[in-house]
Amino acid sequence: MKTSGNTILITGGGSGIGRELALRFNALGNTIIVAGRRMETLEETIAGHQNMHAMVVDVEDPRAIVAFAERVVAEHPDLNVLINNAGIMRREDLTSTHDLIDSEQTVVTNLLGPIRLTNALTDHLTSQPDATIVNVSSGLAFVPLSGTPTYNATKAAIHSYTISLREQLKGKVELIELAPPAVQTELTPGQSTREGYMPLDDFIDEVMTLFHEKPTPKEILVENVNFLRWAERDGHFDEAVEMLSQF
Repeated sequence: MKTSGNTILITGGGSGIGRELALRFNALGNTIIVAGRRMETLEETIAGHQNMHAMVVDVEDPRAIVAFAERVVAEHPDLNVLINNAGIMRREDLTSTHDLIDSEQTVVTNLLGPIRLTNALTDHLTSQPDATIVNVSSGLAFVPLSGTPTYNATKAAIHSYTISLREQLKGKVELIELAPPAVQTELTPGQSTREGYMPLDDFIDEVMTLFHEKPTPKEILVENVNFLRWAERDGHFDEAVEMLSQF
């Protein structure tokens, strides 16, 4: 992936990892479109910056995604990079029959949202030079945190889907997976100050260093996530599951 001269769409760009990626890529000379549910937070991201734009999208609504994609392409015909970053994380108690609303919303937002938006933009991206799709998964795609079962499952699915998409779009669109460890953001309440989580600035610094590597790695993996990413290969998967359950 080239790191400058792009037009980049970032979902979930109103806070956390999405916001910081938007600011860092903009500083490198890219035009950025941040998308999310709330215009107020998106405007906070772009305030005071040139070549940054904000657009509202409801990733739970299939028709809204199609209309959004059409609008993005019409207003930004040079769009060549999509970063699927929007996501939610909910704790779930599976020990008894329960309301599945959290599970269903997690699947729609974390899995169907990226699939639908990617699909809506595929024809456009395959016609663009230096086209790239970055899918944000998680270290929990590789070792599950028992308290967030559907979140883990959606991120594991994103990992698998990215591999398939990479093969099918080979030679047309570059596919990159970004798998964060536990990072200090507001993905869950209080997480931005939680001890043991990687400071957001440190995470973004390491991520941007990896994006500058030539060629860009297929998987953007900061050092803190390697224990999870390679747990099964390195023979400590059960230990990692137990460690996360206690954590």
